[in-house]
Amino acid sequence: MLRNRNSHLRAALAVAAGVGACLALVAVQPLRGEDGGRLLSVDHYVRRPSTVPAIAGQPVSLYVRERTQAGTVLRSPNLANRVVLFIHGAGTPAEVAFDVPAPDYSWMAFLARAGYDVFAMDTTGYGRSTRPAAMNDPCNLAPAEQAELIPTLLSGPCAPGYPHQLTTIQSDWDDIDAVVDYIRGLRRVDQVSLVAWSLGGPRSAGYAAQHPEKVQRLVLLAPAYNRSAPAAAPKLPVPGVAMNTQSHAEFIANWDRQVGCADQYDPAIGEMVWSEMVASDVVGRTWGGGVRRAPNTTTWGWNQAMVARTQTPTLMVAGVHDKQVPIERVRQLYTDLGATQKVFVDLACSSHNAMWERNRLLLFRASLEWLQHGTVNGKADGLQQLGY
Repeated sequence: MLRNRNSHLRAALAVAAGVGACLALVAVQPLRGEDGGRLLSVDHYVRRPSTVPAIAGQPVSLYVRERTQAGTVLRSPNLANRVVLFIHGAGTPAEVAFDVPAPDYSWMAFLARAGYDVFAMDTTGYGRSTRPAAMNDPCNLAPAEQAELIPTLLSGPCAPGYPHQLTTIQSDWDDIDAVVDYIRGLRRVDQVSLVAWSLGGPRSAGYAAQHPEKVQRLVLLAPAYNRSAPAAAPKLPVPGVAMNTQSHAEFIANWDRQVGCADQYDPAIGEMVWSEMVASDVVGRTWGGGVRRAPNTTTWGWNQAMVARTQTPTLMVAGVHDKQVPIERVRQLYTDLGATQKVFVDLACSSHNAMWERNRLLLFRASLEWLQHGTVNGKADGLQQLGY
């Protein structure tokens, strides 16, 4: 903890009380080495009644990490156009995905050094946000994932206590709305820009389609677009498996199958990301050799019809070697998107994990130009190739 809190942090507490959210300063630290002591890392918690079916109405706490230059808020009371919120995908918490603690690997720090006030949030069931109780029961895993925990944690296969998918795209949208409103009140801005990865595409862009007045620009890396997604929610909760896990071996194998060029990623960075991943899951790291847990999410809504109505300026990026969200799906999104200000980037020598790989700075710089000017290489629309 800093001995003397910055006055903008004291002001943040007052604003938070005014908007009905709750902020907890778990850590306010100047990070040295990576940033020379110029950047702060601030932990916030936003509390709201849950809309996750299994815990509907119960209070949940949403973890939000902020990266900003020391004194940025004091020097610039008008932060319009310079507030960003990162939203994670289907497995990796936001602070792990976007704030890797190695020089030039933190996307959040890159934007913060450029003068942005940068936030990242974990939706319910991820990272340091509230985990529904069903996630603490390994019997709620699929049989194959249970088998990996026999006999170290389970004596044998067991029936699930909660045989349903756990979270929904609507509960994710509701979490995002609570955090967006919190940040808007905290920083006294009308809009924030959203940066998202993978399933963060439906989460962030689906949210923006419904709340365009709150979102300035979108940056989508490997957005998990499905043209034919159902328009309406099914009867909830949907029968199925509540959650999934990933082991270290599975994490590395999934990455390695997407390597298409020499030196695409540094194995040491892979180990660092995994270490941060298990550190964010206090229960999962005790299961077997250590796993990360994530809720299975029922999705709908972010389909061709919703995308066609979207007018938010959008940058979308696809790694050429991505085998989780193939590049063609991102091209379809570009084609279907109603916004006139839209750029599609084909990123060379990159997988689904592009922000942790050798061409990451091309991605970071493109996102910065988009956030600043609504262009990439000076162009506000069209297809571009980077790194070739």
